[in-house]
Amino acid sequence: MPLQNRVTPWSAIEASPGRGLFTGNRGCLVAEPRRLATQGWRTKAWICCVTDWRGRKRPQMQPGVWTNLYFLDEATALAAGHRPCAYCRRADYNAFMAAWAETHPQPDKWRAATVDAVLHPERTARTPAPTRLGDLPDGALVERDGRTGEAWLKAEGRLLRWSQEGYRDGARLDPDETVLPVTPPSMLSVLSAGYRPVLHPSATAS
Repeated sequence: MPLQNRVTPWSAIEASPGRGLFTGNRGCLVAEPRRLATQGWRTKAWICCVTDWRGRKRPQMQPGVWTNLYFLDEATALAAGHRPCAYCRRADYNAFMAAWAETHPQPDKWRAATVDAVLHPERTARTPAPTRLGDLPDGALVERDGRTGEAWLKAEGRLLRWSQEGYRDGARLDPDETVLPVTPPSMLSVLSAGYRPVLHPSATAS
């Protein structure tokens, strides 16, 4: 039986086969082995990591250590509110922070903790405003026609329906269609500034 460790674009955690392209965490979310204790978080540092880091192995869903979560791809992780890890994905983290600084100007240098403080209410409140699809960047995930719980990826002039197994059911993009963004506002601004998330291969295949 699959473990409950796959993250949806809305940041919920569910059981699904496979692991996806990326892992990450929000702290330790289990109180007993292999059983999720909370859908929430133990830290505001929600990160997205590579699945293989120098061959290191970690116990899955064990008390006392951070809980591995898994994402179909980076677009899913960004929608869920997870930024690139500064340790195992340093180059991606630097690119993300450069795009963040461009779209969130301030006198002081942005640091991971201050970025997380801005992101946290956006990823937990989930109060999107209707938006014209043409005004959103590639890499954004959206809901269409009020169909809550069904996410679509905007990519290269098309919409692709998201699932834990990959993208499917491609549709031609209508820039005037009104949608509800699933990806939080600050993540949308980073995408608009040129940050390009790693997409699951099915996004190209579709």
